[in-house]
Amino acid sequence: MAATSAPSAFTNRHLLGIEGLSPDEITALLDKSNIFVEQNRRADKKLDSLRGRTVINLFFEGSTRTRTSFELAGKRLSADVINMSVPTSSVGKGETLIDTAMTLNAMHPDVLVVRHGQSGAAQLLSEKMNCAVINAGDGSHEHPTQALLDALTIRRRRGKLAGLRIAICGDIAHSRVARSNILLLVTMGAEVRVVAPLTLLPAGIENLGVEVFHEMKAGLEDCDIVMMLRLQNERMDGNYIPSIREYFHFFGLDYDKLSAAKPDALIMHPGPANRGVEIDSVVADDFSRSVIREQVEMGVAVRMACLEILAANLAASLADEARNL
Repeated sequence: MAATSAPSAFTNRHLLGIEGLSPDEITALLDKSNIFVEQNRRADKKLDSLRGRTVINLFFEGSTRTRTSFELAGKRLSADVINMSVPTSSVGKGETLIDTAMTLNAMHPDVLVVRHGQSGAAQLLSEKMNCAVINAGDGSHEHPTQALLDALTIRRRRGKLAGLRIAICGDIAHSRVARSNILLLVTMGAEVRVVAPLTLLPAGIENLGVEVFHEMKAGLEDCDIVMMLRLQNERMDGNYIPSIREYFHFFGLDYDKLSAAKPDALIMHPGPANRGVEIDSVVADDFSRSVIREQVEMGVAVRMACLEILAANLAASLADEARNL
C-alpha cells in the first residue's frame, strides 16, 4: 500500500519532547496515529510508507515495550530496522556519544530512535546527525511517544482530552513519563493532578500547571483517569520511601482508594507494573476499567505515525536544502 501524506500541522524534523508542541501539532500526531490503529487490526498490516528507508533503534537502557514497539512499527511500514545492542557495540568499549553519532551518520540512516540514561542525549544527537531523531526516553527528562500513546488511549475511550480530570500518581520526581504527560495534557486543556509523597515530587512541579496532593483519596476525587507510575529505583540515589509495604499502604492503587474517583474512571500504567507496590494486581487486571493492554496497542500506532511523519519531514527538508544550493 502506498505511503500517506504527512499532516501539515507537524513539520518538525525531530521529536525530542512534548515541550514546545502546540495543540495543533499534538492533534496532528494523534490523528495520524488513530489511522494506524485501524490499520493494525487488519489481516494485512503492512504498508510501503518507509520502503527503502533505514531506522536505527539505539537503546542505552534496557527496554522491552518501547524497543519492540518501535521495531514492529518500522517493519509494518516496510523500513529496514536495525537494533543496536549497546553493551556489545563500540559504546561498551568506551566510544563517546558524539563518536557514535558520527559513526551512525556515515551510514545514512533516515530515522534514529534513541533511549539514553542522560537527559539531553537525544537533543545532542539531533544536533550531530543528518537524520530525524526520536527521543525514546532520556533520563528523567521526557518520553514523548509514551505521552502520545497515553493521550491516544484516553481520547479513543473518552472522545476528548480537554476538560478531563486526570491524576498522575507515584514517583513524579524521577519519571520522564510523568513530565511528558503533564506537558501534553495541560497543553490540551485537561485538569491535571499529581499525587505523591513530598520525597517523590520535584521542586517547582506546580509551575507546570498541575495541582499537588499528598493523599490518594483527596487527589483521586472525581477523577476521570487515574495514571499510576512505577518507582524508578534505578534513578534513586538514596531512600525516598520508608518501605515498599508502607508505600503501597498510602500510595498503592487499590479499590478503596479508587472509590474516590468517578465510577467509570480509567486506570492506566506505562509498564512494567510493580504489582503490590504501586498497584494492586486485582485492580491492574480489572479490564472493565484498566486500559493497560490498550496502551501497548496504541504504542505501535503512535510510533508508526511518528516514523512516517518524521521520515516525510526529513525528505521535504532535504529537498528544500537541495533547491537552495
